[in-house]
Amino acid sequence: MVNQSTLAAHESLELHEALNFKTLCVLKSKMMQGLVFDQELKALMQKDVEQSMQAIADLQSVYAKAPFQAPVPKRPTPIIN
Repeated sequence: MVNQSTLAAHESLELHEALNFKTLCVLKSKMMQGLVFDQELKALMQKDVEQSMQAIADLQSVYAKAPFQAPVPKRPTPIIN
């Protein structure tokens, strides 16, 4: 088996999509926790957040092998006009 130090372009894009998806999962679970009153469901959502954060960390370590990377902005630029 050949050990490559970088990912192929299509692998990098798929990994980027997975990172975006997991980030949205964290956002949704965190936001919905404030609307949920059932403690069991809240605990389940918190577990999902923790597992998703771990998955993001794991994916980010693999993403470091991508041949191209753009810096992640600190916050979105507001759209004016």
